[in-house]
Amino acid sequence: MSGLLPRRARRGAAFGFIMATILLDMLAMAIVLPVLPKLIQGLVRGDTVVAAHVFGLFGAAWAAMQFITAPVLGALSDRYGRRPVILLSCLGQAADFVVMALAPDVAWLLVGRMLSGASSANIAAANAYIADVTPAERRAAAFGISGVAAALGFVLGPALGGILGGVSLRLPFWFAAGLALANFIYGWVALPESLSKRARTRLTWRGLNPLSALAFYLRPGIAAPATIYALGTLALQAIPSVLVLYVQDRFGWIPLKIGLTLAAAGIGFALVGGLLVGPVVKRFGEVRTLILGLLLGAAGFGVFGFAPRSLIFWAGVPVISFWALAMPSVQGIMAHRVSGAAQGRLQGLLSSLSGLTALIGPLLFTAIYAKCLGPGGSALVWTAGLPLVTAGGLLLVSMLPILRLGNVVPAASPSACVSRERRQADR
Repeated sequence: MSGLLPRRARRGAAFGFIMATILLDMLAMAIVLPVLPKLIQGLVRGDTVVAAHVFGLFGAAWAAMQFITAPVLGALSDRYGRRPVILLSCLGQAADFVVMALAPDVAWLLVGRMLSGASSANIAAANAYIADVTPAERRAAAFGISGVAAALGFVLGPALGGILGGVSLRLPFWFAAGLALANFIYGWVALPESLSKRARTRLTWRGLNPLSALAFYLRPGIAAPATIYALGTLALQAIPSVLVLYVQDRFGWIPLKIGLTLAAAGIGFALVGGLLVGPVVKRFGEVRTLILGLLLGAAGFGVFGFAPRSLIFWAGVPVISFWALAMPSVQGIMAHRVSGAAQGRLQGLLSSLSGLTALIGPLLFTAIYAKCLGPGGSALVWTAGLPLVTAGGLLLVSMLPILRLGNVVPAASPSACVSRERRQADR
């Protein structure tokens, strides 16, 4: 059916579809965050401690399915083409949201959440599609647009989930199912295949192994900044894992207030990341910018964890937004340490680290939260915020490897010593 459209129109429509798919992947994770804790709590008869553990299990299961299926979907798209893999995953997203919308108990809700993690892993095939159809000199800009789509999904997801959850806790799931189904129909009409049959490859066990990219961690000059990155992504898991439980149990927030607060944090991160990273790095350098971002991120988590009331909690949102200075800085440091030919393997390592921390984080932080609750599972105690303080502590600990980053040289003016190290490492 894609042949019914003019070639140029098909190309533009296809790129728009890919951006919509990436946006939906992030929205699929974020739209249920404001309502999932209350929905789980209702299904476990109001037991706060059990709900915290179950919520952590849900987050870990979603991340585990992403970690396992992303390389599989990527390899399948190399073998059978991008179009069938992307379209089937979109249809799978619609189905898994219907399962969650109808789930009569926690077990069925978990099945739906696992299916959501698996189908949302189509970002591997979506990024491969972008690489297929975009000239080499324009790929960075194209991937930048995909990053904006992902950020938009994170901002819209909690806001939509909060608004719709105020009507019914099940409505966000039905809404997401409708979006996924509409995206499938759009792609069926507008998405041509981007990978020629001549360029397709055979399936290999190595290509299906999600752990293969982690070997890049041991590369000279990568371990220290990669450790900083890993601890940062682990700390990030405290936000979707515990923060939504914490503000609901401690301050009595409704889904709408939770969703709007998460959306405000997402906007803050986007503004800092999009407008301030470049000028601050240019003025102070990547290492100092990294330190500043980590310190402010830790401070923001501290405000969240020790806030005695909502007004002080909200004061932490603009503070923690400046954490967005840190991740681009550490990624830039790593990019300086490998050649252009190794950038893909570097990104594979970062994706693997993100997947692993997304698997560990929900279990870790919800377990801490359950232990820190008061008698009868009450969050009306100062210790309830300790999981968020722990996340801030991880950012402070991640500053220790910075002592080994003193020899970072910007790409614009590499020294002979660093260049020699790069050439040796890239062999």
